[in-house]
Order: sequence, then structure tokens, then C-alpha cells
Amino acid sequence: MMNIEIKEVRSFLLAQRESLKEQYYLKPDPNLLLKNWTGVVDKALNNIWQTFDFSPEISLIAVGGYGRAELFPFSDIDLLILIEKQLCDDNSKKIESLISLLWDIGLEVGHSVRTIEECLEVAQQDITIATTLIDSRIICGETKHLTELKNGLFNTLDLNQFVIGKIKEQKERHHKHNDTAFNLEPHIKESPGGIRDLHSIIWLSWGAGYGNTWNDLVNAGILFEPEIRKIKTLIKYLANLRIRLHYLAKRREDRLLFDFQSPLAKELGFKDQDNHRASEMMMQQYYQTAKEVLLINTIIMEQVKAQFSSTKESDKQQLLTEHFVRQDDLLGTIPENLFSQHPEYIFEGFLMLQRYPKLRGFTPSAIRNLWRAQKSINKEFRDDPHNQHLFMEILRQPLRTAEVLKRMNYYGILGRYIPSFGKIEGQMQHDLFHVYTVDEHILRVLTNLRRFAVPQYDHEFPFCSVLMRQFDRVDLLYVAALFHDIAKGRGGDHSTLGKEDAQVFCTIHGLSKYDTDLVCWLVENHLYMSSVAQKQDLSDPEVIEKFVQRMLDKRHLTALYLLTVADVRGTSPKVWNAWKAKLLEDLYRLTERYFSGHQTDIDTEIEKKKEKVQRTLRHYGLSSPQQIKLWQIVDQFYFQRYDEKEITWHARALQGVIDSVKPVVKARLSPLGEGIQVLIYSPDQAGLFARICGYFEKISYTIQEAKIHTALNGYALDTFQIVHRSEESDHYRNIIKRIEEELQQRLEQQIPLEAPLNSRISRHLQHFPIQVMVHFGERERNQDRSLTIVAGDRPGLLYKIARVLVQHHINLKSARINTLGERVEDIFILDDKGLEKQDSREVIKTELIEALT
Repeated sequence: MMNIEIKEVRSFLLAQRESLKEQYYLKPDPNLLLKNWTGVVDKALNNIWQTFDFSPEISLIAVGGYGRAELFPFSDIDLLILIEKQLCDDNSKKIESLISLLWDIGLEVGHSVRTIEECLEVAQQDITIATTLIDSRIICGETKHLTELKNGLFNTLDLNQFVIGKIKEQKERHHKHNDTAFNLEPHIKESPGGIRDLHSIIWLSWGAGYGNTWNDLVNAGILFEPEIRKIKTLIKYLANLRIRLHYLAKRREDRLLFDFQSPLAKELGFKDQDNHRASEMMMQQYYQTAKEVLLINTIIMEQVKAQFSSTKESDKQQLLTEHFVRQDDLLGTIPENLFSQHPEYIFEGFLMLQRYPKLRGFTPSAIRNLWRAQKSINKEFRDDPHNQHLFMEILRQPLRTAEVLKRMNYYGILGRYIPSFGKIEGQMQHDLFHVYTVDEHILRVLTNLRRFAVPQYDHEFPFCSVLMRQFDRVDLLYVAALFHDIAKGRGGDHSTLGKEDAQVFCTIHGLSKYDTDLVCWLVENHLYMSSVAQKQDLSDPEVIEKFVQRMLDKRHLTALYLLTVADVRGTSPKVWNAWKAKLLEDLYRLTERYFSGHQTDIDTEIEKKKEKVQRTLRHYGLSSPQQIKLWQIVDQFYFQRYDEKEITWHARALQGVIDSVKPVVKARLSPLGEGIQVLIYSPDQAGLFARICGYFEKISYTIQEAKIHTALNGYALDTFQIVHRSEESDHYRNIIKRIEEELQQRLEQQIPLEAPLNSRISRHLQHFPIQVMVHFGERERNQDRSLTIVAGDRPGLLYKIARVLVQHHINLKSARINTLGERVEDIFILDDKGLEKQDSREVIKTELIEALT
């Protein structure tokens, strides 16, 4: 073996990579770059291989992406060292030295050493390995080795199982990305509609016996020349994005992270416009591409499935109507180009899917025809009463409503029929709590509403399911969902603008004034219930009375509640939680009582609450109110703010320690089933709230709600609802014990407040920052004043707020913590002492902004 100048080879590779980069930016040609960079690496490997003087029985094979000669600038180099028999010690050491050397020269290598028999054996066990071997080519060694390997692969693999396995693999891969191409930071290789979906077509083609090139698919009659041209355009577009991503990141990076979206958009020539960033327009183009990739992938998937179908010939076709036929479990048309020739049957086709729920979807030819026919959906089509009637019929069907609307969006039909929907297809939302594009969010809200109506999902939201089945016009909820965010990105109030669009739609589609008014009211007010539930004190009768007036009647209340739950759940998996569910349900039930005529005065309500608590406490030996020590130190306002279960817990927890001179901390699993509830009973002390916030921050818990109460004896009686920022690995029993002991010790010692940590903000906030807003309300009649703070969420935020208040000796009475993804909108009720003067409030406001910026 000759000596290899590592620095020299490393410098050669770096120089070649940089040279190819310069050439690429001068004249971007993704195919040429991938081919040339593959050639550079081939040359380096060839030269190194020769110096090791391997015997002819050992060959070097490129597999995976490198095997396809699609080597991206910073991709791994996947190698197979193919051997005829087990290695001797000398060859083993040579191979170890080879791999070590490849890493030393700067190549990230993934490798395996196997005989052909071993390759075939592991390929049968692992579909991923089988796939990498399909994409293999010789670099150094005997060509016959590769030929024998590929022939053996095709002859020994169970191709039926391979195809089934690849389809299952894709389904699982899509699921990892929330089954959507419309995440705000998509993975352009692995996400639905990404590069991998195009690779899957070729792999399935190979397994089905069509061949492993695009031309093979044309020759097999699976794809047509125009589709191949389209596919090559899509491949070029995605490859271009991925190449530029690698160069921007200076590493292997296949996610369209926010960090790279703006510079990437600038490279591609996009410019900011009035209501849209350049990056948003670039991403809209990406989502359109992903949708087209998914469509082509679906067509091929269905054709391959059809070949491997085991259905008997006699069961394969069944005439359903004059123009629709069941083929296996797919819906076909007569003639095949029905939708192009007669667009009036487009909606009829979707209705057939709803009427025959065992149909999985359309046949490949019908999907192709729908894609072409979308251009027929013009003003004349939209104004046709027949089409309007069929669209409303789709919304009124008892089955598959959300699924069908998703398909209509997928095939480009929905945006053509509702032009305002077409404008928000692929439109990003940078409000820091939506994680999907606007159209994807809307369709998820529709799906959530639909799940309320399906008995098999009753366990998810039992109360919503009951209300949904009692609601008389579910189709009106679907229309409201379609339009609630449809005006996003227009530069005005999207609720008001969306109401105007909904008004036009309802009028054109023949809805009565009564139904139209409900839909428009829902669109206009779709944010109101969530805002009241999360930002206002639901124990305040005035809050409920004001909310009741806005609701008009129980029907409006129920409709808004169902839409609100579906909407919040459709923003992000992280935004919805049990605490928000309870707040919304509490607001609904409190309001419903007004409409049911069961509302009584506060004193009567409190007495009823006390009676319920007393009945429970009798089981614990407290048979009369005089024995309940908690009741000797709390006023009517306490009973107004807390529910029966909380009062019962407080009474039991504090029964023997009501006169304690030391702080008492009790914790339990939250009755909501999520997080922990913590009770603090302590002689009041300066900075109490800040110390509590600092401790929760230290143990990585986020405060969802804080109820601050001062007892008649001057003690603080505070309750916190907290959740861990990530999945908690420790047992809850240990956590509860730890919180009780550590927090009690912290409060007892009254150690000075620690300086807040310099916590890092998220990448999302770095690129789409929220301007901190601090607002003091007017002085209330009970000597209170509200403080509203809007800011980007980050660790330690609440502690920083509390520290500022402590420094100015401001007494906190309650806190309403409202976190929307990475945006917080917190409301604090403060004792007005020290806040009477405008100048004082301005100083505190300035300090809060500085602390949170």
C-alpha cells in the first residue's frame, strides 16, 4: 500500500467542492452539479482504492443516493465493500485503514462489508437495506460482482412483500411528519411531497417489474411523456432547493428551517411585497410542488397496488351509476375522461366517495382526469346552481366530509371553486402558535369538527361529541370553519374580511338569512370565546354577563364552542392542553346556565358550593362548618373563585396546619389529568410570587394559571397549575414530594432573589420576533389595576416579570397565564398602591420591556 497524502486529498476535495459551488451559482444546474460532485468523489475513491492493492475478489460498490449518482454537497457517502468470501486478517486490516482514511480526508462514510449471500440474506430481513442495494453501482472491482448481486436481489426477494413493505414504509414516514406536506419547516427529503416520494415511485416500479428508470415507466404505460417532463421539473426544483440548503448551512441539512428560508428566498429572486414576505412566497411555491409530487406518487401507488391486488376478476368491477364504476375498492368513471368532458360531474364524483365509504378513493386515471379538469372550474362553473347544490350536498353528507374536502384541496379543486381559499393555499402563518399553512389549518379544523360527529371518537372529547350530535345544522359549522381564517394575509382584520366572504358564499349557495347570519357571526367571533376563557376571570359575574350578551342564544353558544375547540386543536399539537379544555368548558357551562334560566345570585351559588364541599368533608370526619378551619380564614371571594374540588382539597390539606408559622406546600396530580397542582399557604413575605416562579423555572415547569389569594389572617393562599416543558421521566410521586420539600425550604429561608438566567429564545422567535407590549388598565372600583403583557415565550419570562414587580413593591392579587405556542399574553391583577401615578407606571413599563426584550 502506497502512502496517501491526507492533507493533499482533503484539499483536493475541498477545492473541487468550492469550484463546483461557484460554477453552480453562475449557472444553476442541479443535475450537472450532482453528477460532477459524484464524479469527484468517485475519482478520489478510485485513486485511494488502487493504493491498497485489494485482490480481485473484493469490490467497492456505491449504494443509496451515492449509488444513484445523486450526491449532494454535504451528503453521506454510502459504500458496500463486496467480498467473495470471508476476509483474511490482512484484508480486514486494510479495510479498517481504508475507512479510517476516508474519514480523515473529510468524507462522511457509511459502510458495510458483506458477501453477496450475506447481502441477499439481510435484504430479505430489512427492506431499507434491500432498497439501498437496488440503487447500487460499481466504483472499483469486478463488474460481475454487481451483476450477480442485482440479479440475486431481484430473484430472491419476495417482490410482493417488497412492494407492500415500501407502501407501508412511506405511510409510516408520512406519519412522522404529521401526514402533511404543509408543516412550516418541512423536510424536503422525507416529508410528504418530498424527494423521497419520487424515489419511492422508482423503487415500487422496480418491485412491480416495470424497471427502475422513468423511461421504463413510460414504456410500461404507467406514466406518459408529459408526466415524465413534469416529474423531471419537480426533481430539478427540489434538488435545487436541497443543494442551496446544504451550501447555506455548510452541512447536510434537508429541513427548510426558518433560519434559511429568507436567505434562500433572496437567492431565488423573491422580494417582499405589501402583505407577504419573500420567504412566504417561496414556501408557497414549495408547497405547490410538494402537492404535485404527492399527486404523482398517489397515482403510481394505486397502479402498483392494482397489479398486486388479489381480488377475483369477477369482483373487480361494479357499475354504480351510468358514469361511475367501482374498480376493486376505487372509484372509476365512464368514460375515463368524464371530468374533462363534463365538469358538472366533478362534485358528483366526490359525493360517490361519501355514499360508498368502502371506496378508498379514485382510480389513477380518474385522479389524472380530475387534475386536468380543475381548469374547467371557472366563474361559469361556480355560478351554476347545479354545482352549488352538489357542493352543499357534500357538506351535508353524514360520512367522510372532511376527508373529501381534503381530497378536493389535494387535487386543486377546492381552491378553484372558492377563489379566496385558493389564495391561502400554502400560505404560511408566523403567529408563533400555528404550525401549519392556512389551508392545512382550516382542513384540520374541519377534521376536528367531523370527529366530534363520529361515535368512534367519542372518547376524545365526550362533551363536544354530545353537543355535536344535538346540533341541528352541522353543515353550517363546516362552512364557518372553511371561512374562519380564509382572509389571513390580506392586511386587515381577517375575522371581518372572512365574514364578508362567508356572506357572499352563503347568499350564492341559497342559505337562508337565519343560517347565513349564524355562519357570518361565527366567522366574525371565532377568536372571542378563546380570548375570554383564557384571559378573563370566569369567577367574575360581570365577565359572564358580558359574554352572554355577545352569544345571543344557546345555539350560537354551542356553535361557537364547537368551532373554538376544533380551531385551537388545529393550530398545533403543543397549543391544546387539558387546562384550556377546562377553561372553555367552564365558560360554556356558566353561559349555558343563563340561557337555561338557572342563574341565581352569587350568595346562593356560594351556599350551594359550601353544601357540596361539606357533604364530601363529612367522609373525612369534618361534620360541621365550625370544624373546617380553612373556612375561618377565607372570605366570600375565595368561594367565588375556587370550585368545589379545589376547596375540598385546600380544606383537607390545611386542616392541621392552619396556624403554622412556617410555609406549607402541598402538591397533587392535577384533576385535569395533565400536570401538577400546587398549593402554597404561607405568612406573606416580600417577593413570594417571584420566589415561587423562580423555583418552578429552576425545575423546568411552566405555570399555566396562578390564583393568588390573601386570607383574612394575612397569609398567602396561592394555587398554581404547572406542567413540565418536556416529557417528564421521573415518577410523579417523586416529583410531588420534591416540590413540597424544596419549595417549602426555599420559602422558609427567604433567600434573596436570584438573577434571572439568560435563556435562549427559540429559532422561531429569532426570525419572527414579537414586540413586547405592556399595558396598564384603568383603576378598578376595588382598588385593583390590570397589567397586560404580550411577549415571545422563553424560559424565565414569568420570573423576570415578578422580579420587576417586587423591586417596586407591587402586590400581586392574581395572574392569568396564557401561552399560545411561543406567544404569551399574560394578565395580572395588581394592588393599585404604588401605581396611582402615571410616571410610576411608565417607569415599571420601561423596566418590564427591557427585562423581556
